[in-house]
Amino acid sequence: MGPDEELYGLRIAMNAGRKAGSVYPILARLEEAGWVESFWEREERGERGPRRRFYQFSADGLAAARALLIERRGTVRQRTGRSAPARSPSPVTELLLSGWVAR
Repeated sequence: MGPDEELYGLRIAMNAGRKAGSVYPILARLEEAGWVESFWEREERGERGPRRRFYQFSADGLAAARALLIERRGTVRQRTGRSAPARSPSPVTELLLSGWVAR
C-alpha cells in the first residue's frame, strides 16, 4: 500500500487487523484533523454492493504521519535497542495499530 493508493474503509480495517466499526471513527477523526481526504466511488456498484468511500492522506497529513512515525520508531529503538522492521506497514495501518488516533 502506497501513500497515493486509494483505499476504502473495509480494506484499511482488514489490513490493520481491526474491526471496521473501530476504524471508521478513526478515519473520521483523521479527516477532521485534515490528515486524510475521502471521496465516494464514482461508479454505481449495483448488485456488487454499496459504493465504497476511499481514503488517502492529504499532503500535510502524510508529512505529519511520517514525522510522527519516525518519532515513535525512535522511541521504540531507544526502549528496545532494536530498529524498525525492514518492511514497515503503510502509514495508515501503522497509525491504526499504534493506537495514537484512538486517543
